[in-house]
Amino acid sequence: MELWDAYDKEFNIIKDMTLVRGEESKIPTGIYHMVVLILVRHTDGQYLLMRRSPGKAYPLYWEATAGGSVLQGETAMEGALRELREETGINVGTLEEMERFVKDETHSAYFVFVCVTDCDKESIILQEGETCDYKWVDKEELLSMGDGELLAQTTRKYVI
Repeated sequence: MELWDAYDKEFNIIKDMTLVRGEESKIPTGIYHMVVLILVRHTDGQYLLMRRSPGKAYPLYWEATAGGSVLQGETAMEGALRELREETGINVGTLEEMERFVKDETHSAYFVFVCVTDCDKESIILQEGETCDYKWVDKEELLSMGDGELLAQTTRKYVI
């Protein structure tokens, strides 16, 4: 069972309240769980795209971010570093926070980070059940990908 801390709309933790993955429909209005998104940019300017596994929602779409829900007791940075490591194998010490926003319809409080890395581009580790492929692309290729191939077009605004 995956447990999450509860947050208000201003990203403050709500003490003595625990949320449970899979029970999002039971989350009261105005309460959120934390989600992190991490865009990975190599020092050479290319971006990492991860392909979603066939069994996931939006199967075989490319994603420009690693990420997921922050576990109970983790900070946004800790959750982002863990998700990045789990989904890509990339280990870094810190990330640059780009934005925070909430989505009322999913009861989610989002933190968006950018990871700039000089990792070996062939050392990416796929997370079984989550991702099935990866590729590095330049800014122009990423920005030219359409709705039918790139999930979450909103991540494009973080591409520099």
